[in-house]
Amino acid sequence: MAGKLAVIGAGLMGSGIAQVSAQAGWDVVLRDVTDEALRRGTDAIRASYDKFVSKGKLEAHDADAALARITATTDLDAAADADIVVEAVFEKLEVKHEIFRTLDKLVREDTVLASNTSAIPITKIAAATEHPERVVGTHFFSPVPMMQLCELVRGYKTSDETLAKARQFAESVGKTCIVVNRDVAGFVTTRLICALVVEATKLYESGVASAEDIDLACKLGFGHAMGPLATADLTGVDILLHATDNIYTESQDEKFAPPELMRRMVDAGDIGRKSGQGFYKH
Repeated sequence: MAGKLAVIGAGLMGSGIAQVSAQAGWDVVLRDVTDEALRRGTDAIRASYDKFVSKGKLEAHDADAALARITATTDLDAAADADIVVEAVFEKLEVKHEIFRTLDKLVREDTVLASNTSAIPITKIAAATEHPERVVGTHFFSPVPMMQLCELVRGYKTSDETLAKARQFAESVGKTCIVVNRDVAGFVTTRLICALVVEATKLYESGVASAEDIDLACKLGFGHAMGPLATADLTGVDILLHATDNIYTESQDEKFAPPELMRRMVDAGDIGRKSGQGFYKH
């Protein structure tokens, strides 16, 4: 399965989704609001392809062909003839509503509108459209070219046909899917990692154990590839704080109440690898 894909948002996730899709034969329109954001996104894709070529995992001519299938634009109208649109913008409901409201009027009736959100209920996003049955969650994982999972999320009104098309798309770009049948905030994976990060932060904050030892316990005791605090640094403490806040607001479940330390770290700019300091120094 390949066709035309529009990716809205050229950040880390959007550019990653564009990259794997173009490599799988999809014609991709990558849209963002500024030329600078598009340049960063396409540069990241080119650098990633180059890395795969240098490691012998991708032929140079295949990388060139994949790059040629990506068109960068600031024009949302370029999504008009897409078979699937994947939104990958900032996790703010108002921003997503604006995009989905516009897309709903812009695209064909049979176009699937997907969101890469990790924490906002799909039903809330779909509420901005006239056709909520064609809205679905396709939650990819970072870095997209390396991570095998795609979490498919059924909104309250998502149709079976929409879910099936979303699965076909995700599998066509090499992902293995799990299906979230009930649209709870945070779905399956974000709820699990947020609960783990919150508890790990509380243990660290109260001096029970060091960050290194908490992460080591999860790696050696549970077989995790990476401990929860190292994961928070990689993902961004700010991103995880935002996700836990969303889930807590929606569920009122105390286990998702973000610890004060996470808020202070974000206030101070210690948000992980991208700032050079989080739970660890980078």
